[in-house]
Amino acid sequence: MAAQRREAERRAKEQARRSKELEKALKEEHLAAQQRSADTKTAALERQVKDLDEVLTSALRLRPLSFANLMTPTVPSRFEPGALAHGKPPPNWDDFTPPEPRGLARLLGGNARYAREVASEQARFDAAMKAHKQAEADRQRALAAAKVAHDQQVAADSRRIAEIRARQSAFMAGDPEAVEWFVGRVFDSSRYPRGFPHEYQVAYRPENRDVVVEFELPPQKVVPDVRGYRYVKARDAIDALPRPQNEVKQRYKRLVACVALRTLHEIFTATSPEVIEAVVFNGRLSTIDRATGKPTRPHLLSVSAERSVFEDLVLAAVEPAACLTRLNALVSSNPYDLEAVEPFIAFDLKRFRFTDDLDVVAGLDSRPNLLKLTPTEFEHLVKQLFVAMGAEAWTTIPSKDGGVDAVATSKHLFFGGVPDPGQTMDGPGRAGIRARPDRRDGRPQRDHGCVGHHLLVRPGQRAVRQAQPRHTD
Repeated sequence: MAAQRREAERRAKEQARRSKELEKALKEEHLAAQQRSADTKTAALERQVKDLDEVLTSALRLRPLSFANLMTPTVPSRFEPGALAHGKPPPNWDDFTPPEPRGLARLLGGNARYAREVASEQARFDAAMKAHKQAEADRQRALAAAKVAHDQQVAADSRRIAEIRARQSAFMAGDPEAVEWFVGRVFDSSRYPRGFPHEYQVAYRPENRDVVVEFELPPQKVVPDVRGYRYVKARDAIDALPRPQNEVKQRYKRLVACVALRTLHEIFTATSPEVIEAVVFNGRLSTIDRATGKPTRPHLLSVSAERSVFEDLVLAAVEPAACLTRLNALVSSNPYDLEAVEPFIAFDLKRFRFTDDLDVVAGLDSRPNLLKLTPTEFEHLVKQLFVAMGAEAWTTIPSKDGGVDAVATSKHLFFGGVPDPGQTMDGPGRAGIRARPDRRDGRPQRDHGCVGHHLLVRPGQRAVRQAQPRHTD
């Protein structure tokens, strides 16, 4: 009895030891699984942030969309039936025929047994032949259906390619509908990270050879408000590590800038300068006004870029915000908090598309208070007014512009009243424009390096013109 008791105690201790080891192993496995989960969530978050950081640079590595891409056939013109081209061979009776009885087997009932086997194999053979005929009929029907489907797809491709070829011809001729259609295909083929909207509007102005784009910007929530995940062993919990709010706002501001530059890049690389010479990009965000609770779509960014200036940029190396500053863009100082800007051009796109004589000011969504415009906003408004008067106008790069905010050229006497030496009155006159949104007097000031005429424009005053000689000091 004592030996049995000792054996029972030994077994109990062994069982307890094994249970303890199993519990420890399970706990360690749980801890490891929790840590792996935290690491996996952090890695996914880092990939998401990396995708946002590469919104601009990832597009630079891709080949631009072309009409040739759009005209790629979906199926080859030659029908390739594949496995349907050849049916299986029919059953062979030799594979079913039973062996005939020989010698003594024939005398011991072999003939009768052979007759029964022949009858059985004949039934199997007939069933196999029936199945083969059915399979062959099915194959023939599938082959015919495949041929019909292929021919229909080839015909559809032919119609689609003919339509695209016609659009290509219209595009090269500067037809607004064709240009807008192709720019839309460029946007449709552009792949953004998850959570980005795919809404846009496009208008083409053939007289200016420019495209105006209203582009829906990504919502603030695409920038993660956490920077990682940490497993806390003491509480057996996975905690989110918050991202600093200032970093979230800066990342969103950079993202908005990258979307604008990417859009300009995609349009310029996919189109020819004979059709599109400039692009106006207006970035808007559909959201809810926190003060009223109503839907609103503030403009957070507006930039007008000419092809020659934009193509001179090395986008792979630029700092997006600085690049937009160089392009004289209007960028919200705090896009995350929806501080809006007044876009260069804000209009009813459908009305704008069919209007022959465009009144730039009347085309604005609402009449702006000129005295509340920033200097850059006022410069671009003045430029648009000169364009509406028939001139060609360009805003200058803010730094080292010699005080000239814009340059306008025209054959009109207003611009060419005092020709340059050697210039006839028929030649295009040039005017350097200084746009000042303050209330100071409108007397023209001496500007060094300005050639032609000097125009000082202030809100509420007439534009003052003064002939300016070339200054070299």
